[in-house]
Amino acid sequence: VQLQASGGGLVQTGDSLRLSCAASGPTFNPHGVAWFRQTPQRGRELVTAVRWKDGKTTYAEFVKGRFTVSVDSASNMIYLQMNDLKPEDSAVYLCAARRDSGSLYYSGAFDTWGQGTQVTVSS
Repeated sequence: VQLQASGGGLVQTGDSLRLSCAASGPTFNPHGVAWFRQTPQRGRELVTAVRWKDGKTTYAEFVKGRFTVSVDSASNMIYLQMNDLKPEDSAVYLCAARRDSGSLYYSGAFDTWGQGTQVTVSS
């Protein structure tokens, strides 16, 4: 399985972006998928995770009410709608998948990663 993230770019404070993550390869039926973001200052942090089977989601406090994750299981797509973007949201955003059941709350739990897409929010 491979993951390909896209949709990043340069936007202004308050703008919106939608990131996409396409899963390709043999049957894609993970336990869960997630979006992380990474900066040199903060390292890698979980943005949101969603359990594939029932769609249960979890969000980091710093994105609650602004970001929404969704999945299209028929197309093996994972989306991240980001609204009201702030400069501190600037980061490389990565999608990840975990094949087997277990925690979805830390980066080490995920076994497949996309290459990341850069989001830059100007003030």
